Amino acid sequence: MKNRKTVMIDLDGVLNKYDGKYVENELPEIKDGAREFIQKLNENYDLVLFTTRNCLEATRWLIKNKIDKYFKDVTNVKIPAYIYIDDRAVGFKGDYEKAAAEIERFQVYWK
Repeated sequence: MKNRKTVMIDLDGVLNKYDGKYVENELPEIKDGAREFIQKLNENYDLVLFTTRNCLEATRWLIKNKIDKYFKDVTNVKIPAYIYIDDRAVGFKGDYEKAAAEIERFQVYWK
């Protein structure tokens, strides 16, 4: 089996219908299309879920939504990965001024 690259995927706002209203141990429902997205990525990549939430609660959410089999791990630690998928991210492209400007303009898609 060839060496697969790791893709880290955030939970809130990427896989679930998070709208900024954080309630501890109460995870929003799965987003439309998330299951298919995960299945497709799993064909070529090792998937790791990352979250600032309780990892056990996040694992229960994966099981409830029948997508746990696609993830190698659940963590709240940034591990080496090929790419990170997050709704609160700015991609750095080598230019600090452009990055700073993008940070100033940044708004999550769900606002």
